[in-house]
Amino acid sequence: MVIRDERSGDEDAIRDLTERAFAPMAFSDGSEPAIVDALRQAGDLTISRVAEDDGGIIGHVAFSPVKVEGAEAGWFGLGPISVEPARQRQGIGRALIAQGLDRLRAKGASGCALIGSPDVYRGSGFISDGQLAYGDLDRRYVMRIVFFGPAPQGMLEFAPAFEEAQVE
Repeated sequence: MVIRDERSGDEDAIRDLTERAFAPMAFSDGSEPAIVDALRQAGDLTISRVAEDDGGIIGHVAFSPVKVEGAEAGWFGLGPISVEPARQRQGIGRALIAQGLDRLRAKGASGCALIGSPDVYRGSGFISDGQLAYGDLDRRYVMRIVFFGPAPQGMLEFAPAFEEAQVE
């Protein structure tokens, strides 16, 4: 398996993978492929990494700018992240996240936030301490990792693509 940056021509494979990966997820509304496309079109796909095996894309992770109420700039959001259903729970997602976080640190990012299960993302260094909020979502699902500076407190705002993406 090789992890590399997304390149021109990967868009359809990423869209199809994202659709397959989220289809069985009860929490998904099916908008994840449209979110990735909209992030790319808006220039907000800051980091887009794929895992490739035997010439096919089996994993993808997206990082995009986020705003955290009261925090300095330099925060990013993780997601969507997709792994081929038959290849899940093999460490592919964790490897994609680790490489993406390393890239963010190298760019001088302050930190990264996400919406997700603490059981899944705690192993990648994310914590949920109730200090970040996203709408009326239970705060235990709003997680973050701080690279430098103080831990932020307040409302999290993802790139517009997350609100604008429509399910086709």
